[in-house]
Amino acid sequence: MTDFLLELRSEEIPARMQAGARAELEKLFRAQLSAAGLEAADLTIWSTPRRLALIAKGLPEATAAVSEELKGPRSSAPPQALEGFLRKTGLTQDQLEDRDGVYFAVIDKPGRATADVLAEAIPAIVRAFAWPKSMRWGKESASSESLRWVRPLSGIVAIFGEELIACEVSGISAGFATRGHRFHCPGEITIGSASDYAEKLRACHVIVDHEERQSIIRDGAAKSAADAGLTLVEDEGLVIENAGLTEWPVPLLGRFDEAFLEVPPEVIQLTARVNQKYFVVNDAAGKLANGFVCTANIDAVDGGAEIVAGNRKVLAARLSDARFFWEQDQKKTLAQHAEKLANITFHEKLGTVADKVERVAKLARWLVEEGVVTDRTPAKARAQSGTEQTAASSSPGPRPSPGNTEELADQAELAARLAKADLVTEMVGEFPELQGLMGGYYARAEGLPDDVANAIRDHYKPVGQGDDVPTAPVTVAVALADKLDTLRSFFSIDEKPTGSKDPFALRRAALGVIRTLTENGLRFAVADGDLLDFFADRLKVQQREAGVRHDLIDAVFALGGEDDLVRLLARVNALQAFMATEDGTNLLAGYKRAANILKQAGEVSAAAASTPPTDADAILLKALDAAEPAASAAVADERFTDAMAALASLRAPIDAFFDGVMVNDADEAIRAYRLGLLARFTGAVHGVADFSKIEG
Repeated sequence: MTDFLLELRSEEIPARMQAGARAELEKLFRAQLSAAGLEAADLTIWSTPRRLALIAKGLPEATAAVSEELKGPRSSAPPQALEGFLRKTGLTQDQLEDRDGVYFAVIDKPGRATADVLAEAIPAIVRAFAWPKSMRWGKESASSESLRWVRPLSGIVAIFGEELIACEVSGISAGFATRGHRFHCPGEITIGSASDYAEKLRACHVIVDHEERQSIIRDGAAKSAADAGLTLVEDEGLVIENAGLTEWPVPLLGRFDEAFLEVPPEVIQLTARVNQKYFVVNDAAGKLANGFVCTANIDAVDGGAEIVAGNRKVLAARLSDARFFWEQDQKKTLAQHAEKLANITFHEKLGTVADKVERVAKLARWLVEEGVVTDRTPAKARAQSGTEQTAASSSPGPRPSPGNTEELADQAELAARLAKADLVTEMVGEFPELQGLMGGYYARAEGLPDDVANAIRDHYKPVGQGDDVPTAPVTVAVALADKLDTLRSFFSIDEKPTGSKDPFALRRAALGVIRTLTENGLRFAVADGDLLDFFADRLKVQQREAGVRHDLIDAVFALGGEDDLVRLLARVNALQAFMATEDGTNLLAGYKRAANILKQAGEVSAAAASTPPTDADAILLKALDAAEPAASAAVADERFTDAMAALASLRAPIDAFFDGVMVNDADEAIRAYRLGLLARFTGAVHGVADFSKIEG
């Protein structure tokens, strides 16, 4: 078995493309091996800014000989059919095998040298390589047939064992030579085999393993901060990006003027991260400190002092811009900024952003005045404080006093009217990621109430599955109103998600509404049918991802007529808990048996017996008389666990009924009576969930 090394060297590969490039190289190489009947025992793929490298271990010297069998025409077929088969196989008739009147061609294919396979595979891989963006270069670039690559391809190393794989791509011939670090070791390096590749490059200041570079940056940045009594703000995305920008990473700590700390910390971190690829650090109190960690690509003779000084100057210029934006934006109130929203189109059919703000403000106020959002402690906060939370207690408590309601409604309306104002500020224009957050800062600086500032800051939440859900009443009102308006507005103009397309992120908005309602225990009926169906679909997706069985979700949704998502979810959760018990399993079995009997029986026209024919009939009747109203009352009170307990009381009577009687009795009246009992039994079960949808 022999190892193979392939290096594709080029000008700088963008850091963001390197992970995809590694995956693409692996995919294409495996495909070429598979087509030739080869497989590597182990495959390693690395990347640096200037190269992609692949090492395949344990390749055989040659492919195995194979025998291919092709079925041909019958021996009695017309001559034209036989001639066509012979042309296809390249054989003569006497080389065919006649098996029971059918011709077969057996073609023996000898093995090929793996080196030959690789020589053909390398150009194919290079030419088939898919980059997000690529370019042509040189005099050949005038032709549309010339090679496209992410950056100009400058060299190929291809060694099988210790032998060169002779191949050529667009005038670039494979060889043994590569190049080391652009500054430390710019000359050629001769590679002998796959085994010495990484170490020869390391000796020339190139760490070819991207994961090793990531570890150096991650650990080195943390140590640089710790040595100065600071704590690195972890940022794994920045670790990966810096590893993609360097071949010999050296983390260095620098300082910036403390005066810049008057700018919000998120602005400083984003400025350092996005513009300069720097990490930021916190002080011993956990607050942002006036420090940064940059990643050099060289071992500087002065320990990096000049590099740090240069980076400090560049960062200072960026932070000066950020401070200017911060100061300029505060020269106007948020209300004054909001006046510009009338000049921004939200959607051609839905008016301006100012129009949306007006709708959201009215809706936020309505949510408070109608008692959907109150000044009570949010459900999540109660649960965290240890207060017992049940399905029944998820409904709102007593309505707040008129004064409290009015104050809360005023704050919700004010926050909604100012929530989008930061979209037209200088800071958000520079960093769109800060929308909402900057509005909260500006509101606080302006002296607005904290509840209003927090609502402006957090009204986009939850943005993703892992994002926090708002719990403060003002924030909840504005966050719900904003998302509900978006959904209602786009549904009104028939701009609904289709397939995988969701240009207005309506699925995300719906999930945000669902999480806000359910995690806060808020009761809100969705009146629009199409919108209710959309919420139902999103809730199904959410619950399936949370591990709830799809058939149990379907069993509750199949009842229909439910417009309260909190109540619906409580029923699903109670059903899942019940079906995990022995009573649930056995009751389901009894239900399915009853449903099958009723289905086969069809309509029964004969009069039913007036009294229970046997004790088993009487016991089931008595159990139904008790369970039906108990389950119905529990459902009405949203005590779904109690409703399941009421159904569980039917388990023993229905089992005894099936064991003790013949439903299809010869006596028509007795048969009709028993079918009636079964109809009552399935009806009682259906009052809680459609058990026909449950698997098992």
